[in-house]
Amino acid sequence: MLRSQRLGERWSLVRSAPRARDKRSWGLPRNMIRISTIFIAICMVLVAASLGLILYSLAGISGTESAIVALTALTSFILYNAVSMRLRDRTDVGGQIADLSRGTADLARQVAEFGRRLAALEGKMVSANSVGADRIQAVTSEINELGTLVKQLAASVANHDDMLAAGAAAAIAVSAGKLQTEPHSEASSSDTGTPGADEAAVASAPTSTGASSEAASARSQAQILAAVKSAVDENRIDIYLQPMVSLPQRKVRFYEAVTRLRDERDQVVAADDFILVAEAAGLIGRIDHAVMLKCVQVLRRLMVRNKDVGVFCNVAAATLGNPTTFAQCLDFLEANRALAPSLVLEFKQSTFRNLDPGKIEHLAALAQRGFRFSIDHVTDLRIEPRELADRGVRFIKVPAALLLDHRQNSGSDIHPSDLSDLLGRFGIDLIAERIEGERSVVDLLDYDVRFGQGFLFAPPRPLRPEGASATAGGIPGNTQEINGSGRTASLDGLAIDPARVSGNAALARRVAGQA
Repeated sequence: MLRSQRLGERWSLVRSAPRARDKRSWGLPRNMIRISTIFIAICMVLVAASLGLILYSLAGISGTESAIVALTALTSFILYNAVSMRLRDRTDVGGQIADLSRGTADLARQVAEFGRRLAALEGKMVSANSVGADRIQAVTSEINELGTLVKQLAASVANHDDMLAAGAAAAIAVSAGKLQTEPHSEASSSDTGTPGADEAAVASAPTSTGASSEAASARSQAQILAAVKSAVDENRIDIYLQPMVSLPQRKVRFYEAVTRLRDERDQVVAADDFILVAEAAGLIGRIDHAVMLKCVQVLRRLMVRNKDVGVFCNVAAATLGNPTTFAQCLDFLEANRALAPSLVLEFKQSTFRNLDPGKIEHLAALAQRGFRFSIDHVTDLRIEPRELADRGVRFIKVPAALLLDHRQNSGSDIHPSDLSDLLGRFGIDLIAERIEGERSVVDLLDYDVRFGQGFLFAPPRPLRPEGASATAGGIPGNTQEINGSGRTASLDGLAIDPARVSGNAALARRVAGQA
């Protein structure tokens, strides 16, 4: 910048040099130049007249001849003055041209210097770009190698998991065969002693579990309705939390609140058993309101340790379509609007496919308050991501079996491997749910699925009351990892009942239940 300013000053000096030299040549201002010119002309006239007068008076020449001689002398003076002035002007123009030549040469040198510097800068930039490209290529190759190693490791873990599951199933089958061949008389029991009694207790455990489940399924509609009314009136509504993890790191990112009811004998009633009955009786709105309250309480306790955690809260279609119930829920959510980025409201796919004007208005009211939506119970992949994104949907939960079953996806508009990328273009994250095996995780990684949920990572576990001991287990935060065995660290002040979280244990228990 300074060189350009200096160059401009030199050019202005070069342009003003002729005028300055012209003034220096005369040494006088313009008006003085005019006076001097008049004075010289008067002098030339006087000299010529004096010459003619001298010739007339002294030489005896006639007046006509003296006048002619004087006029000739005056003409000679005038021509001499003109020629001398012209020569002087030519000398000044030559000096000006020389000055211009020197200024142009200086400009050329400056331009050449700038050109050299610009060429040096371009060379440095090209070298820096080439070095950066080489480094990026090296990092990309290393990342690709790491990805290949991770896939190989996941495949080996899946093979080991299958082998362990097969070994557990074989061991259970052998123990069951031994128990069936043993005599069940009192004498044989007394001979075998305590070990035989322990094996009988182990063998009877799955039977008792199956019997309790059959008894729960054998409840009549009237009994379930009475249990639901009693649970709602006496606030025996519990939520179980099941984590959603990032893939392949398996870090907990969200929790889904699963609703459970307890009857008078503290027996747990699953959501699939009471949802239809509660909707028919008009109690589902009160249940959803209570679940929202508990979700907000849990979310506040979780955010004390981790600000990035989120909770998924299920909302029934009847609650969304009932103006009175929805108004109560909307008032509660409006009061807790600060938690909108972390509280995700979850609806079924059938609910979004059967939206009436009232439900659309209610969804818009929730979206205006900053709440995000999720879709679960997906039965097919006929999804319009643009429409869902416009309505505020930011998550879609698809069963892993539906994503990996090519026969069910043969009639869909998009291949499952492209679904995550398509949804990501509209700001929607794909969550694979009901994952129960390591092999499914390996296949889902090829589909670029970012989040997973299922018994492989952790089952839904109930919350303990506040202040209970958290030494047995806990809800992992966002920064905690679920390792290969599924163990998680406990969280102070928000603990859950101890339960197994290993995918191998899940397979073994299912095999034991089938045996």
